[in-house]
Amino acid sequence: MQKVKIDPFQIIGISVRTTNKNDLASEQIAALWGEFLEKNLITQIPNKVDDTIYSLYTEYEGDYTQPYTAILGCKVHSLDNIPEGMLGKSFSGGDYVKTTAKGDLMNGLIVNHWNSIFEMNLDRKYTADFEVFGEKAQDKNNAEVDFYVAVK
Repeated sequence: MQKVKIDPFQIIGISVRTTNKNDLASEQIAALWGEFLEKNLITQIPNKVDDTIYSLYTEYEGDYTQPYTAILGCKVHSLDNIPEGMLGKSFSGGDYVKTTAKGDLMNGLIVNHWNSIFEMNLDRKYTADFEVFGEKAQDKNNAEVDFYVAVK
């Protein structure tokens, strides 16, 4: 675990309002990934910084047990052109704790790592938390994914 400062950024992607109760988030976020990949939405995002995919969690109604919005998309230089059916959001950045998970993406890697984050004694802000799926996440069987959790 390492503390890092994240600069403000913008993202364009697709989203779902969800909750961690009854494993609803696992199902809905998996469906969001399915839509993102099936429709090859990465190619439809204008002004991309690069092809890194961000899975971002924001608009928390409270802590991680309350509803929040999950956004799947890419960092962009500008929100001037948001395709129909997508949304664009700006985030102010700030202080974060970075952790990394390594393993099989198809075998609960993400959910299991979030469960361990939930058990950590972090002074969370619940503004915007995210995962980064870069080049090291391309091998689904041996992926490396960075997790960023906003802290006070």
